[in-house]
Amino acid sequence: MNKKLDQQAADNIRALAVAMVEKANSGHPGGPMGGADFMHILYSEFFNFDPSDMTWAFRDRFFMDAGHLSTLMYAQYYLLGNYEKNDVANFRQWGSNTPGHPEVEVSRGIENTSGPLGQGHTMGIGAAIGAKFLAARFGDWMNHKIYGFISDGGVQEEISQGAGRIAGHLGLSNFIMFFDSNDIQLSTSTDEVTTEDTGMKYEAWGWKVVTIDGHNHDEIRKALTDANNETERPTLIIGKTIMGKGCVTADGSMFEGECELHGQPIGHTGADYTKTLLNLGANPESPFDIYEDVSAFYKNILKEKTVKAAEKKVEIEAWRQANGELAAKLDFFLSGKLPELDFESIEHKAGLASRAASSGVLAYLAENVENMIVSSADLSNSDKTDGFLKKTHALKKGDFSGSFLQAGVAELTMACIANGLALHGGIIPVVATFFVFSDYMKPAIRLSGIQELGVKYVWTHDAFRVGEDGPTHQPVEQEAQIRLLEKLKNHSGKPSFLALRPADSAETSVAWKMALENTSTPTGLILSRQGIKDLPAKGASRYSDALAAEKGGYLVKEVENPDVVLIANGSEVATLFAAAEILESENGLKVSIASVISEGVFRLQSKAYQNSVIPKNKPLFGLTAGLPVNLEGLVGDSGKVFGLDHFGYSAPATVLDEKFGFTGEKVSKEVLEYLKTV
Repeated sequence: MNKKLDQQAADNIRALAVAMVEKANSGHPGGPMGGADFMHILYSEFFNFDPSDMTWAFRDRFFMDAGHLSTLMYAQYYLLGNYEKNDVANFRQWGSNTPGHPEVEVSRGIENTSGPLGQGHTMGIGAAIGAKFLAARFGDWMNHKIYGFISDGGVQEEISQGAGRIAGHLGLSNFIMFFDSNDIQLSTSTDEVTTEDTGMKYEAWGWKVVTIDGHNHDEIRKALTDANNETERPTLIIGKTIMGKGCVTADGSMFEGECELHGQPIGHTGADYTKTLLNLGANPESPFDIYEDVSAFYKNILKEKTVKAAEKKVEIEAWRQANGELAAKLDFFLSGKLPELDFESIEHKAGLASRAASSGVLAYLAENVENMIVSSADLSNSDKTDGFLKKTHALKKGDFSGSFLQAGVAELTMACIANGLALHGGIIPVVATFFVFSDYMKPAIRLSGIQELGVKYVWTHDAFRVGEDGPTHQPVEQEAQIRLLEKLKNHSGKPSFLALRPADSAETSVAWKMALENTSTPTGLILSRQGIKDLPAKGASRYSDALAAEKGGYLVKEVENPDVVLIANGSEVATLFAAAEILESENGLKVSIASVISEGVFRLQSKAYQNSVIPKNKPLFGLTAGLPVNLEGLVGDSGKVFGLDHFGYSAPATVLDEKFGFTGEKVSKEVLEYLKTV
């Protein structure tokens, strides 16, 4: 322990953060200056990782919530050798490795993409759940810690309520969070916003809470030591820090704790950039240097970390030698691969709602995919994830042998936790709720897409046929919103989301197959409340027919030279069959029907295949229980889509079908009217 050197290291982090923001003329310097002491002590003395193997599965993990404090991470990781001088000097520039808000890059120490406040620490809680889940199966040697870093804004975001409640309820003693409590937020001081006692709030949720001087290295050490020794509760370390710690004016007087230091270069504030660098021991002519003594100190730290990681790996290898079967299973979990699964063997009763068919699939998966965690927002008996729950039991404090997370009414929290589970690795996360409540989840769904995580979303009660619950519970615009993500590419150049709305039980089995095989982007299964008539088989079995859904769309009814091609997904496909029967028997028309479970996947097929399913030289009619825009891209300018352009109403589903025109008879009339125009 060298107090002078520790102070130099923290000041080096401060100077780097200031210089990055000043050069970019954009960013948030004040917060990183306040959090520098904690970061230095954490990484130099407590954080376990292997500098020679940054993706080591059993490393500690750091989840940043306050993504606007990215320079705090980049400066710290620069000292650790994860970034070069050119990287930090090009903060927020095109093509740089140091974007304005951190983007997941485990090889550099960035465990999660952050920026939208509240989500980062919640993902960390998800990772902590994942670590507990795996430790329950493979042993207490798997004792890595998950650290979180949160700001006033993250505490204020509503998601912190669900995250704090769940972490405390589950007793996540492996989760340690630092609250950078500097009493300043972007546009005001916190006393103009809140008078809550944050510590008491977290204590009420079952957390261990300690308040320290966030600039006192001995207090930081003691808090981290105690947190690492805690066995029953997650820990919140409230560090009272100073916004812009170390800032001075042109005449050398202190200029700290000011709101204006939060979100702009300090040269735009009452502080002086050059004098502040000098006050911090930096060279204004070369502000991106690592101080000589700090450089030597961190080179030694890296050697120590490598040795300690090697010792841990010896311990793990001994366990592996003594537990060959378990070790092979662990490797398989961490590989992200699936076991051999026979979806065709899953039997469904006739005419099931697709949520009920999904329940049957989940029951099968509960017995065949051991590293899946399913969660529901207090709806397992309605969204039918209870098919999975009945084969296992819920996670609870002190017992993570189960595979079901009872999230309570907290859709956004649940989705963020799923992102954290996926980021941790070794686990397949599934989350479920009503489709209309996907609205609560959108921020997390977006981060699933940006981070390219294989989270599985299960959304039931997919349309106005929810019925009596009325317009608040009847999705109309939700499918259009979700399918927009299929059109939005991620940074790998692929569709950022896979949205699947199966037409019957067989397609539901195939949808689950597609979801599980899609490991690089999130998937949403959009499922019905009401029973659906199974589509007739064309080939050896309905399941073998439905495998064509893996191309996004296919003909479930095919005739030569059709007079019209009808297009839908979900339960509307069965309605089209009823309409086609009338059109053929009473009007002598030849009708083909296309089921397009995912326009995004369908658009990835060859033009020839797309045209074989939806020929552009034929009249095209689409039916959707959502907004017409769901299918307008498929039918084209000369086609017609019948859908909803209004919110739903409270009434039995069959009455709404009749009132809204979603019966075979009424749809057949719509088709005939359309054909008069072509």
